[in-house]
Amino acid sequence: MEKIDKLDRQILEIISQNARIPFRDVADQCGVSRAAIHQRVQRMVENNVITGSGYHVNPKILGYAASAYIGVKLEKGSMYKNVIPEFEKIPEITECHFTTGPYTLLVKLYAKDNEHLMDLLNNKIQEIPGVVATETMISLSQSVKREIPIIKESPRE
Repeated sequence: MEKIDKLDRQILEIISQNARIPFRDVADQCGVSRAAIHQRVQRMVENNVITGSGYHVNPKILGYAASAYIGVKLEKGSMYKNVIPEFEKIPEITECHFTTGPYTLLVKLYAKDNEHLMDLLNNKIQEIPGVVATETMISLSQSVKREIPIIKESPRE
């Protein structure tokens, strides 16, 4: 596992709040050179500490008024290997988690409206071989959305 020091954590805290912040500004806040920031960020990308970057798109602006979580029960848990590629073919699905508890999988998706949601459920998700039941939870409002907090020090440091 990659060792993350205090400076790496400081960098992560800054860029997780604003991925578009110039390295010059990160360097100023950290009291180091731009080259040091660039090298550290590049190393963290190469070591999968940082796994992505980009913009957050507002689904409602694109016409997706409904957000839902679907608990999916499979005939056998091992069937998830066959079901996941089918979920990947459904662009409205933005997340899928293999879980413990009452569902084999938990899926997050966006739909244009309730009719579109019903179509996704009845004609896409429930038609996938191995899916035996679904339970839909519609999100009325997203109250919190953030990145995981950057712990100042690792217990192993």
